[in-house]
Amino acid sequence: MKKRFNGNFSYKKDIGKVRISNEDECKVIVNGAGNVLMMVADGMGGHNKGDFASEKTISIIGEIFKEKKGFINTFFAAQWVQRIIKNANTRIYNIQDKNADYKNMGTTLALVLLLKNKMIVANCGDSRVYWVKNNELVQLTEDQTYVNFLLHSGQITEEEVATHPDRHILTNALGLFPSISIDLRVYNYSGETIFICSDGVYNNIKKRDILNVLNTKLSVEDKAQSLISLGNFNGGSDNMSLVIWEAVDD
Repeated sequence: MKKRFNGNFSYKKDIGKVRISNEDECKVIVNGAGNVLMMVADGMGGHNKGDFASEKTISIIGEIFKEKKGFINTFFAAQWVQRIIKNANTRIYNIQDKNADYKNMGTTLALVLLLKNKMIVANCGDSRVYWVKNNELVQLTEDQTYVNFLLHSGQITEEEVATHPDRHILTNALGLFPSISIDLRVYNYSGETIFICSDGVYNNIKKRDILNVLNTKLSVEDKAQSLISLGNFNGGSDNMSLVIWEAVDD
């Protein structure tokens, strides 16, 4: 019998200490079947563009998910995830393509769909999905960025990534083109803590510090707020958005 995990969750976003607008969006939704959808989106294109793209993407996917009665199996669930992301991409692209005020807007999207003992992870851009496994914070997504391409092709070292002048250039994002490339992976799930965040979080907080906060006995709400506060203490150089999910074993 497949086990269903209940859980506690928190999602939070913050403008940071440098930006004049918040282009991040995040949400966790549980549908009637008990499936859990978690999302983080980091918009681009400037005020009234990036914030619209991220909010609209989360809203489109969330509204469709709320009406979903459940999934036959993991295969069909993965197909559904691809379909709704493509749907959102088309709608965002059509808006920016037909309205000059929204030209060149887009957004990253990091998404987790939790189905009993399976976890579907989808990624477009450089927001990240992690889980805590064997007391380590393990990154499950791969940044779709120019510097990550340079790193994996051996042109720069890992130490050079953090300071490279082109580190903010994305090689993939939702809404910029008529079609979208989606990195989709399926994992077995056995109750691991799940952490999703925009680049404003991981660029302002060291990985070990994120893990230390997640390992405290604070509530998920307090952990989320602690991470936002820590990111701002470390400079708050960008908008920050994050999701924390902690399973509760029935």
